[in-house]
Amino acid sequence: MSGLDRFVSRRDLLCRGAMGIGALALPGVMQDACGSDAPLAINIDSPLTPRQPHFAAKAKRVIHLFLSGGPSHVDTFDPKPALDKYHGQPLPESMHLVTERRTGTVMRSPYEFQRYGQSGIEVSEIFSHIGECIDDIAVIRSMQADVPNHLPSILLMNCGDSRLIRPSLGSWATYGLGSENQNLPGFIAMRPGGYPGNGGTQNWQSGFLPGALQGTYINTQHTQIEKLIENTTNQRVSSEKQSRQLDLLRELNEGHRRERDHNTQIEARIQSFELASRMQLEATDAFDISQEPESIHRLYGSGTEARQILIARRLVERGVRFVQAWVGSDWDHHQNLEQSHRALAKQCDQAIGALLKDLKQRGMLEDTLVIWGGEFGRTPTVEVPMGLPNNLYGKGRDHNHHGFTSWLAGGGVKGGYVHGATDDFGFQAVDQKVHVHDLHATILHLLGFDHTRLTYRHASRDFRLTDVYGEVINELVA
Repeated sequence: MSGLDRFVSRRDLLCRGAMGIGALALPGVMQDACGSDAPLAINIDSPLTPRQPHFAAKAKRVIHLFLSGGPSHVDTFDPKPALDKYHGQPLPESMHLVTERRTGTVMRSPYEFQRYGQSGIEVSEIFSHIGECIDDIAVIRSMQADVPNHLPSILLMNCGDSRLIRPSLGSWATYGLGSENQNLPGFIAMRPGGYPGNGGTQNWQSGFLPGALQGTYINTQHTQIEKLIENTTNQRVSSEKQSRQLDLLRELNEGHRRERDHNTQIEARIQSFELASRMQLEATDAFDISQEPESIHRLYGSGTEARQILIARRLVERGVRFVQAWVGSDWDHHQNLEQSHRALAKQCDQAIGALLKDLKQRGMLEDTLVIWGGEFGRTPTVEVPMGLPNNLYGKGRDHNHHGFTSWLAGGGVKGGYVHGATDDFGFQAVDQKVHVHDLHATILHLLGFDHTRLTYRHASRDFRLTDVYGEVINELVA
């Protein structure tokens, strides 16, 4: 009798025997009844088991560079000459500018723009390294969100809903495709310095999807592997003894799970434990950037952001399906935008450009989708100082969800392409508008999914990332 058999009662044995034959026949019956277009089903043994998408995918993995706080599109990837012309003057009355806080006159961009590549797309001087890669980038200048508030807009961008508990984009991608490496999480979220204030762990939650699909958070502020990935080695117990302990724990957990009718929360907890034990073998290697040659370190540069973005490349290279890197401490610059945006861009521009070049030279950019952007943009007008802690001195911009910029690179994206436009002042999208739901639908399309069919049954309803919205932006696809 094996160790697991000790936990099988007579009732369990009869129940398994009676239900087993039906369970074996169920997949075929369901396939015949639903056809080949049936929604994907999670593997009973592991939600991270690799799976095939609905159709041939252009992208196999994703790196999401998330700039929380709202970088200013008119100072980065959407130049507006009209801001120079009207600087210090009120906007035309026809604009009907509606903002979260009081704003004043037009404020020109403090930065110069330059044309890059064969496409000649204009990019701000603070992102010159990204500009060098512009022929591999599709710039979306007509993004729109729902509200000008951080928390709901961040959750909308990361989870497809601004209010309710919903699985994150990374969880949906991992649900659909599984993971290529069973010894590392399928979805990793990285941010230096601790959880973000707006939404925290909700931004990489699995929601009602299996808990194993939740993002694993890494605080990339740490440089020592022992602090970056804690508890990967045991200093007191030999690997042989630890292996025996884990075998016994697995037996006990399995019996506990069966006695409680395969409770999904217990299932997720067990899978997390088992993943943690497997990570001991591979995590140290994945996060140890000292293994990289000096030429790569020079390419990416130094600092926390450079280290984090280099780790992102190492993770997708090792089969992690979705990596989200929170870039920059906070792009919410209601004051002193010139100095603040420049400082944050200096921390990450070289590394982001290096990431695109590095992936390309390794032959990985063609099937790795890189996403850049925040939750919204900023106004073309200066915010009036209101005595608030984040706006005592002025010379900043307010939140703007009516029009902003995101960009995509690699993963089947049409490079050297600009999609959509905002008005002459950059306040609102006026041509080829792209809502966040449309962006999500396009990302899933590049991963090989019809976003209307990638669903999960919960509370008697089939849920999806895009809810009941979203159109694929075919112009972005190469």
